[in-house]
Amino acid sequence: MSGSSDDVPSSSGPPDRQTLRLLERRLANDPLVTRTEYRPDNDEPRVFEGHVDAERYPPSIEAARLDVRWFTTGDFTLHFVETAATGDRWECRWDRHPNSHNSRLHFHRPPSGNDIVDLELPPPHPLDVLSTVLAAVEGRIERAWSEDAA
Repeated sequence: MSGSSDDVPSSSGPPDRQTLRLLERRLANDPLVTRTEYRPDNDEPRVFEGHVDAERYPPSIEAARLDVRWFTTGDFTLHFVETAATGDRWECRWDRHPNSHNSRLHFHRPPSGNDIVDLELPPPHPLDVLSTVLAAVEGRIERAWSEDAA
């Protein structure tokens, strides 16, 4: 699962700009996040990036971000990626979209995102999905400190 969030196909329909803006406001107020940014821009948001505060990580991690896409169909992609000082990436992704590899709702497991498992959840509300992802990011930060100390 290499590349940027632009690698994720947008076959799930048009972006849900209202939901993207709701999630961006929530993420912009989270203490984990230093800044958010829409791509390609605020007028035509297709994805937004939430940049995680690198100061929360051990020195071995240089950067982390969460790329969020939400579609009018209710499909979504939340892609979390860390970049180590060595250039290595650690990433995972929560997805809801039609596909041939798993159920519509699935998770791409870290560290590469290549191992995919089905998820069983009730119809997800965007803020609930974001809360789940942020809790996972907090857990990952704790594990990164443990791994760095080992």
